[in-house]
Amino acid sequence: MNAWEEFFDQYANRYDQEPYTKNTEAEVEFIVEHAAPPTGGAILDMGCGTGRHSVALAQRGYQVTGVDLSRGMLAIAAQRAQAASAAVEWVHANAADFVRPDSFDAVICLCEGAMCLLTDDENPLERDMAVLANIRRSLRSGGTLILNVLNACRVIRSSEDQAVRDGTFDPENLTHVTDVSQCLPDAPNAHRLRERYYTAPEIRRMVQAAGMTVRGVYGGTAGN
Repeated sequence: MNAWEEFFDQYANRYDQEPYTKNTEAEVEFIVEHAAPPTGGAILDMGCGTGRHSVALAQRGYQVTGVDLSRGMLAIAAQRAQAASAAVEWVHANAADFVRPDSFDAVICLCEGAMCLLTDDENPLERDMAVLANIRRSLRSGGTLILNVLNACRVIRSSEDQAVRDGTFDPENLTHVTDVSQCLPDAPNAHRLRERYYTAPEIRRMVQAAGMTVRGVYGGTAGN
């Protein structure tokens, strides 16, 4: 079990209390408008978390598969689906390993559910390129990916020289380490979590290298 899996297992019961989880319907409207999956089409929610997008899309008649690293998050997602009488396929897997060739009309990868989340020994670009390659292989011809990543401009603006000296921020790899010991004392192996941040030109090049065409780049804040 890697640190992120342990973190999300421990944090699953509190995740839906976060403010950025409160705008699901507007986010689903954006997905339907911009991904434009066919009626009853197949959608992959890569890094589905507690299933808020998966369930809302299933309620609209789509065939949804939710993939997540955390069994704790998937357990909450399954409860959500049962309460909503929504049929969703839940899969416990690492996004860097999961692929189902030519199976989905749309893929969503939101709230850094699959991208950006690194173990201490993972190469940031290799790991996230593997996720993008799996997504490309899983998409049907003409399918659409809606992807959300962490904004490097924000972490560069907010990081001071001391953060570089103590290893919290690595400007060469654009990675940042967060100490979550205060909010998660019961997960001793997941106290320092490493994330990769991206500039818009960089993520554009990566998506293109994975064999996809970039139709639009958007900015926003968590939950908006």
